Amino acid sequence: MITALTALDGRYAGLTTELADIFSEYGLIKHRVFVEIEWLKFILTDLKLAHLDAQSIEKLDKIADTFSIDDAKKVKAIEKKTNHDVKAVEYFIKDTLTQLGLSDIKEWVHFSCTSDDINNTSYALMLKKGKEKTVVLMEELIKDLEHKALQYKSIPMMSRTHGQPATPTTVGKEFVNFAWRILQEVNIIDQKSIQAKMNGATGNYNAHHFVYPEIDWIEASEKFIVNHLNLEPILFTTQVNPNHSIAYVLHAMIRAAAVIIDLDRDMWGYISLGYFTQRIKKGETGSSTMPHKVNPIDFENSEGNMGIAISMMEHLSVKLQKSRFQRDLSDSTVLRSLGSVFGYFAIGVKNTLKGLSKVELNNEVIQKDLDNNQELLAEPFQTAMRVFGEENPYERLKELTRGHKIKKVDLDDFVDTLVKVPDTVKNRMKQLTPETYVGLAQNLVDIYFKKK
Repeated sequence: MITALTALDGRYAGLTTELADIFSEYGLIKHRVFVEIEWLKFILTDLKLAHLDAQSIEKLDKIADTFSIDDAKKVKAIEKKTNHDVKAVEYFIKDTLTQLGLSDIKEWVHFSCTSDDINNTSYALMLKKGKEKTVVLMEELIKDLEHKALQYKSIPMMSRTHGQPATPTTVGKEFVNFAWRILQEVNIIDQKSIQAKMNGATGNYNAHHFVYPEIDWIEASEKFIVNHLNLEPILFTTQVNPNHSIAYVLHAMIRAAAVIIDLDRDMWGYISLGYFTQRIKKGETGSSTMPHKVNPIDFENSEGNMGIAISMMEHLSVKLQKSRFQRDLSDSTVLRSLGSVFGYFAIGVKNTLKGLSKVELNNEVIQKDLDNNQELLAEPFQTAMRVFGEENPYERLKELTRGHKIKKVDLDDFVDTLVKVPDTVKNRMKQLTPETYVGLAQNLVDIYFKKK
């Protein structure tokens, strides 16, 4: 939308559509209604606090299942009067129950609940859905990196440390490094269960126990959270959930975002070096003044949005674990930005994927760099000289290679000066090229897929 305040709902709305149904104001209200209905069904049927026949249960389920944007607007209209968002949901459900002929059970709505009983469970459900979509997206990125790792595992490439020529690697090995790093965080996010609490005003089941002391409310709340919400119960809370689950997931996403930024910057650099070219799309413009430009904008876009995501995730993951005494309201306004975190993260991943889909390996440039940097062989040569007892091997190779270019013939002549290295090893040294000096890079790609 051209009048949107943020890029999430404006310029990048097409990249975040699937998250809007979860994290929007409508999504939050919808989850609140679901939790309220499930809690009502639980206390009336599972705990048998009142009679509820099958037809009535069907009507209750329909309230949650068919909840629409128009229904959410009704809740917002009620909120204008109550000035309380969760109370507005309660009143909406009560009004709906009256319309459905179930007014006899309406006062059971929100039984013994504090607002955060509804909010923390709703956000837990939203977080669970958000992390599931994030895992799918990250797995798509991993799959792309794995494909390139296999495709290029045997393609030698000059590596760089401190931006300077170092020992050769393979293109595929560098891609598999990123696949492995992102996979570590995906596994953490995917396997993490999401916690929620349903224990009243300060976490002690005070009201519950006062009116029904014969019920084991600790066990009951655990059963509700597990069976009705498919979440993990947390017992030790104040009025608010301490939000360890949110912090745990977001910290893993922070690390994943950092890895993806690292990937973005490396791809940006490789494109700058000419190691990769970018496919041109007809009609696109790279620069408003320089017609020749084909800029790596997707990787730059990803880097920028991932930076925003990291900043927000760092704040949320720390802030949401803090609450004055038994609660304050500062967490409530911060939680409303949870969807923005997932939105910026999704934009980052999708732009990295877009960038990767455009690149093609430039073998000619990569090979030229290897051929023009014979000094890359200084490392294996001085190592072999050490093994066979040559005098001052490091210093001699340093004098030969440091700070200036040499040719293959210079290395061959140097090998001929060696007196202690056996002839068989000298022959291997002369046959060695930067292109063939890749160590076990290819094996490491294979090991990744065996261990995965």
